[in-house]
Amino acid sequence: MDRVPVLKIGDILLVSIQIDLQDQSVLALQEDLAERIVSTGARGVIIDITAVEIVDSFIGRMFATIASMSRLLDAETVVVGMRPAVAITLVELGLSLGGVRTALDLEKGLALLNADGVSQTARALRDIR
Repeated sequence: MDRVPVLKIGDILLVSIQIDLQDQSVLALQEDLAERIVSTGARGVIIDITAVEIVDSFIGRMFATIASMSRLLDAETVVVGMRPAVAITLVELGLSLGGVRTALDLEKGLALLNADGVSQTARALRDIR
């Protein structure tokens, strides 16, 4: 099973999903992310799904679960890079992803976290791009 890497940049964790998501890899991501939030004290999480072409109801619900779990651990989550086909599929499945904040791209996701006062890292990352 492939694991999704969780990168720490300042007080933000960046998760860039570059593999086909299977139920087990999403569950492993949820566990890995929770551990990294606690161990690093991260204040923000960005999940980049630009490379994700297909989602099912389980994976959609897991995004909502990850965002809820992150909030409980005092970190804001933003999902970025959702393709139109993925958004359409989620709507057709009846998943509103309540509580999941989204942005069109990484830059806009960083701006959301920055507007929330999450970190200087969001500003630094935005400057890099």
